[in-house]
Amino acid sequence: MSELGLASRREADEWIERGWVRIDGQVAILGAKWVEGQQISIDPRARKQQDRRLTVLLHKPVGYVSGQAEDGHQPASVLVLPENQWRPPAAKASAEGRVQRKDLLGLAPAGRLDIDSTGLLVLTQDGRIAKQLIGDTSDVEKEYLVRVSYTKGGRLPEAELKRLQYGLKLDDKQLKPARVTWQNDDQLRFILKEGRKRQIRRMCELVGLQVLGLKRVRIGLVRLGELPQGKWRLLGPDEKFAP
Repeated sequence: MSELGLASRREADEWIERGWVRIDGQVAILGAKWVEGQQISIDPRARKQQDRRLTVLLHKPVGYVSGQAEDGHQPASVLVLPENQWRPPAAKASAEGRVQRKDLLGLAPAGRLDIDSTGLLVLTQDGRIAKQLIGDTSDVEKEYLVRVSYTKGGRLPEAELKRLQYGLKLDDKQLKPARVTWQNDDQLRFILKEGRKRQIRRMCELVGLQVLGLKRVRIGLVRLGELPQGKWRLLGPDEKFAP
């Protein structure tokens, strides 16, 4: 069920235990093997439960870590409080979309954004979204604006820009091709389909660039947009990270 994108593994186990999953009309049991061509049907109660799982988009400031607290630094999740929820001006007059503290329990980061970086961070209760963004087969694009300074004088040579696009290795492993272009005289735009630890900073070091600022502005089809720093909003019902 997880491989088919129907549910996370934890959800699938729970639904099967509750008798909410049928294979070819027969109630499924834990450990049963699904054969291609068999029909899986899900009880509407499971879908309702799934629809209540929240996904949050946070504009992470510098100084917060993405996951668990470390070295005295707080996790970005501490900012996901009802009083920090941002709602577009057109929605502020309505109570729809407001979230209570109890609704925000169980959020987990779906990806990393290092302590020195700002921008879009996703936290979710939905295992399907977590798998889509950080699973082994994920190919969702992440877009960053990176302010840099060339440490060797002058401007970064074109050959080194091409190395950023393809040709670098980290930890003896070839990086996937990236789209790297100049946004302006001192800022590069990176579009990646992978997320190694501190990847962009390490890539820049390899070609003589010092990173002065890094901001993630897009994950898949979802953009940071006007979301203020330190605030969060809900993923909209019509928003998707991938088609």
